[in-house]
Amino acid sequence: MLKSFISFGITTVLAVSWLTACAQPDASDRNTTAPGEWISLFDGSSTDHWRGYNMEAFPDQGWQIEDDMLVFRPYQRDRWTSGLDIITRQTFSDFELELEWMIAEAGNSGIFYFVLEQPTQAIFWSGLEMQILDNANHPDANQGVDGNRQAGSLYDLIPADPQNANPHGEWNRVRIISNGNHIEHWQNGEMVLSFERFTPEWFEMLRNSKFREHNEFGAMREGHIGLQDHGDVVKFRNIRIREL
Repeated sequence: MLKSFISFGITTVLAVSWLTACAQPDASDRNTTAPGEWISLFDGSSTDHWRGYNMEAFPDQGWQIEDDMLVFRPYQRDRWTSGLDIITRQTFSDFELELEWMIAEAGNSGIFYFVLEQPTQAIFWSGLEMQILDNANHPDANQGVDGNRQAGSLYDLIPADPQNANPHGEWNRVRIISNGNHIEHWQNGEMVLSFERFTPEWFEMLRNSKFREHNEFGAMREGHIGLQDHGDVVKFRNIRIREL
């Protein structure tokens, strides 16, 4: 058992090193704002900071600006077409991200961070996800382990505690802090979880998760911020970020 754990840890560390070396973002994508200075990623009028995942431009369907909100509405598409997730044009490492979200009844979405663009892989195989969910009406709320698919959770890994999400149709204020290996999720004024990356406990958790076959998951020290198209109506506003 120990030998297997050590082997997994070594393999993952090597994969992290390889990914970090080989998948560095282009210089044009890197954030050059001074540390501590807030960047408005969405001010209610422009999507200039965003583009589609694995796309050069912002999607021309699904996402739209409505009454100072960035809104996703389901659109007609082929059943084999992947979702139109969006990502920031810039990448971030140590940061504080703030935004507000509102989900429709029985809706599901997510906020991704440390996203690595991979042409043949979905966004959730690299980016860590702060879950967005209508806990009262979506089946995911009662799946997973200890509520780790409920709103505010590190999706399918660490549950949000306390579970303080407002119901569908109401705004939720969230904050994600990345400082070195330390991560915090805040929801409606309370810290609902914190964890450390790249520790023995971190690697063991990944080894026992559905992400175990994806060495790129959570491995990036710098990556894009993403918002998810999960096929449900979701609204965002007051999106801002600053480097720490």
